[in-house]
Amino acid sequence: MDIKSREKAYDGYFKIYKLTVEQQGHTFTREQFDRGDAVAALVFDTEKQQYILTRQFRVGSESELVEVVAGMVDKGEQPEESITREIEEETGYHVDRLQHLYTFYSSPGGTTERVMLYYAEVTKQNGAGGGNAHEHEFIEILHLTPEELDALETPDAKTIIAQQWAKLSRRG
Repeated sequence: MDIKSREKAYDGYFKIYKLTVEQQGHTFTREQFDRGDAVAALVFDTEKQQYILTRQFRVGSESELVEVVAGMVDKGEQPEESITREIEEETGYHVDRLQHLYTFYSSPGGTTERVMLYYAEVTKQNGAGGGNAHEHEFIEILHLTPEELDALETPDAKTIIAQQWAKLSRRG
């Protein structure tokens, strides 16, 4: 597939591009949702031996979701800086140790979003967490035992991947 042209079709909170592509002698258009890079982390409190997840309303699913801490990589930030900032904003915890687990596309058929998933260890909660009010974030902090994390049923892909990693890490 060869991208012949790209034009911005929508420039709001999100960006959508209209691509003209050529493949095997055929020319056609496709829309591309430019989401940017995202970060997410399975956060573990090493003193309490509990995982820290969040619950918040998500526009895409039109529902509240229980999920790992997540956010977007801001311009000029490295992913490790972004996830550290997100953990502090959403949970109030300072990151003691950070380990990159996976980088994956959330939905490569139409969006550019790559998710960099981390495992983070924390011990001290320095703030209240709950997100940024100026970004209209209202985030509930949840503490789950390893067994509760295993039993969690969620439709959120990054959280499912983190759950599976945690299970394999404990049993491997």
